[in-house]
Formats: sequence, C-alpha cells, structure tokens
Amino acid sequence: MGKKKIVQQTTEEALKESAAQENVISKSSAAKAGAKKFENGRVYVRASYNNTMISITDDKGNMVAWSSAGALGFAGPKKATPFAASKVVATLSEKIKKSGPFNVEVYVSGVGSGRDSAVRSLTNHGFNLSAIRDVTPIPHNGPRPKKVRRV
Repeated sequence: MGKKKIVQQTTEEALKESAAQENVISKSSAAKAGAKKFENGRVYVRASYNNTMISITDDKGNMVAWSSAGALGFAGPKKATPFAASKVVATLSEKIKKSGPFNVEVYVSGVGSGRDSAVRSLTNHGFNLSAIRDVTPIPHNGPRPKKVRRV
C-alpha cells in the first residue's frame, strides 16, 4: 500500500493551535457562566396518553430548557403517569435554578394524567404561577358520523 507520510508539526503551528483551542474553551465557559437571567417565562405542558413533555421558554418564546418522561428513562405506560410528570418538573427546576424564569405562565395541553401533577409540582419547586391556561384543541363539530348500516 505504500509508505505513509508522517507530517511533523512545527512549534509555531503547535502554539497557534493550542491558543485557538484555549480561546474556544474560554468562550464556551464564559457563555455558560454568564447565562442570561430570566424573571418571567412560560411553561408548556404537553400531557398525552403516552408521554408528558414540558418545555420552558422566556417571554419571547425562545427555548430555555425542556424535558420529557421518556428522556428520563420512563418506558411504556409509565411515561404518562403523574409520578413521571413530577420527576420531569424536578429535573427542569434543577436545569434552570440559576438562570430562571421563576414567574411563569403555564400552558397545559392534552388529556394525559400527568397534567395536574405537573402544575402542582411547579408550585412545589418554587415557581410563581401567574396564569394557568388550558390550550387543548377542541373539535368544533367533531368527526363525520358513521354510514347508516344497511341490512
């Protein structure tokens, strides 16, 4: 297959490369250390029959943090339980305990069993709820009825 060529790096190139890496590391750590603090925000709770997903945004709608019961390791029908919803809120409060938001409006969507538990857990974890809105879509006229059976 032939000889392999080994490229030697000069000291100047090595110094430039290490300086560039340090610069990137310092920028990323500065971004994490100086994370924006949010006072107000929104919490979207999506409670379906199969899962409970919660996302937290700032006032403008930019995502701050999110989590779901499936992401925490709950499997199958356990994902839609009230216990799983409370655990999702606990992990989210850990994620955003430094940056906020702490005054939140809650938008609840879906018919799953985790919706009430998620709202209760939000109050227990130190969030101030300014409003709770149910945004579950409701059909105006419903589906088309079945055809009449002919015998």
